[in-house]
Amino acid sequence: MSRVEECCARKGLRMTPLRRNVMKALAESHVPLGAYEIVQKLSAAGDPAPPMSVYRVLDFLVAEGLAHRIESRNAFLACAHPHDDTDVVVFLICERCGLTREVASHAIGRDLAWAARAAGFEPRQRVLEVAGTCADCREAASAAPAPAAKGEAKETAGG
Repeated sequence: MSRVEECCARKGLRMTPLRRNVMKALAESHVPLGAYEIVQKLSAAGDPAPPMSVYRVLDFLVAEGLAHRIESRNAFLACAHPHDDTDVVVFLICERCGLTREVASHAIGRDLAWAARAAGFEPRQRVLEVAGTCADCREAASAAPAPAAKGEAKETAGG
């Protein structure tokens, strides 16, 4: 939250109570949140807000580089750190639990810039979303007993 406050102060932007509350909801979540999920969280906390106002705040936060939109989920996530205009932001998204990690890779950025230049293309947005399974979900899956195969008889006591 301090980075958000500093960014707004540096740019002469107001950090309204609604902006603060939406950013706080995003910052407290490790999974991307949709606008209506944020509306519900704010209402539950006693700070109801209309969906259109939340959408405007989300647009503001994304435009200022304080939050990211996860296109594949139509959801938003607080930005973990500031980015350079040439950075590629990579989101690692767990398909099971929704955990989303933001990582930066200068090598991917360099290679993407080279490929775009070679194709005569100028990227508008440098964001990659990678779907997969997080370590916790992989561990939970490997610890779970395997489901019985079809047609396999269940053992009964004494039988």
